[in-house]
Amino acid sequence: MSRPNFVIFVPDQLRADAVGAFGNPHARTPHMDALAAHGTRFTQAYVQHPVCSPSRASFLTGLYPHTAGHRTLTHLLKEHEPNLLRILKDAGYHVTWAGARGDTFAPGVTEASVHEYGFSVAPTVGFGGEYPDGVWSRLFYRGLVPDDGRVDPDEAAVRTAEEWLCEPPSAPWVLFVPLVAPHCPFQVPEPWYSQTDRATVPDPAPPGDPAREPRFMAALRERYELGEVTAEQWREVAATYYGMVSRLDDHLGRVLAAVDGAGATDSTVTLFFADHGEYLGDHGLIEKWPSAMHDCITRDPLIISGPGLGLGRDEVCEEMVELVDILPTVLEIAGVEAPHSHFGRSLVPLLKDPSAPHREFAFTEGGFTVAEEPRMENAAFPYDRKSALQHADPTLAGKAVAVRDQQWTYVWRLYEEPELYARGEDPHERVNLAGRSEHAAVQQRMHDAMLRWLVETADVIPTDADPRLPAVDLPVPGAAARRDAPQS
Repeated sequence: MSRPNFVIFVPDQLRADAVGAFGNPHARTPHMDALAAHGTRFTQAYVQHPVCSPSRASFLTGLYPHTAGHRTLTHLLKEHEPNLLRILKDAGYHVTWAGARGDTFAPGVTEASVHEYGFSVAPTVGFGGEYPDGVWSRLFYRGLVPDDGRVDPDEAAVRTAEEWLCEPPSAPWVLFVPLVAPHCPFQVPEPWYSQTDRATVPDPAPPGDPAREPRFMAALRERYELGEVTAEQWREVAATYYGMVSRLDDHLGRVLAAVDGAGATDSTVTLFFADHGEYLGDHGLIEKWPSAMHDCITRDPLIISGPGLGLGRDEVCEEMVELVDILPTVLEIAGVEAPHSHFGRSLVPLLKDPSAPHREFAFTEGGFTVAEEPRMENAAFPYDRKSALQHADPTLAGKAVAVRDQQWTYVWRLYEEPELYARGEDPHERVNLAGRSEHAAVQQRMHDAMLRWLVETADVIPTDADPRLPAVDLPVPGAAARRDAPQS
């Protein structure tokens, strides 16, 4: 298949294990599951950053957050930096962005990267509002919200995509649909709110040894009074989250139905993945943290499906994969060459053979140095306490790198002791084995892999070379003084 269309559907804060195809029996995700059943799901795909904007910058460029300094919510992709949407646009694709997520491109870059952007069906309500009394606001929970006919930004984006697909362009096109859900606040209308039986929701993974976990975890529990949260409250938040995931699944299904209605299913490749995950009560925490490296935050529900891609029937790939691999994968399928150096590796060989070798390690990074404290976010309610905590003690959000292979997770932290987890025996990464003599060789191997990765990916040589010894159009030293000196 040459020059296929693409639907790139990107929810926000979706855990991999909140999707039925990835093993969740509580969230109803028939459309995600069907997409996986006709394509390939990647069970060991990892994001490159635990926070929205840096993660998006990585999968759109194929570069790691540290490579070009995209490590905050306010240092976005610049006009001189290549990105996937602009590369496809420059290659002749018609690129449409349904909705409005302003946390990706710096001023002017959206105009250079896509042909159309925003809402043809405008939202009439946002995601804010009053919170229930008590600890609920510190759980980012609003619960059941009315279905009163008002249109939130996700619904508006999906309606925009549906309308656009009624008359898509004839040229190969890209439809980019980045949504907010299931990002908090945790809220959803009926019928999704009641779909999950609260009694069946399992308890979250409890905290590990407090003496061996990163210090931000205890600080967050104390600052957000999470020790007061009952098992019933955690189940309520999780069930509401699963309702949001089910609504998200309906949104995906509507977009794919519109693709089918346009007669484009047989010429369209769909990529479904998130920018990061969510604690959802695991480790006694909620939401995320800029240096959080746990599996529930960093493992991604990546699904790729489309005609002509490998076997195409419920393939499961267990190879280590990174979201920087999205860019070269899309470009190879589109027959477009990347105009820049990057660190992604195409997943096309894995679509043909899910057991093909790909990566030994997957890397995630996050956090800041103490000197960068003034550049940390100053957030309003309900993120105010998190933000204040980072400024009060920036070492709690210190730089961190996680290295994963099929068996182990190693986390190196700038201001704290390292962590080592045996993933097979400890999937929630609760028991820190770092420093134990019996695991010294493993820890050293993972540490060496991290160091090599940091050196290899520290920067890239720009594509455009500059001439050596360029001509300089300036007067020679002293010429101005001699010109202005009085004549004898």
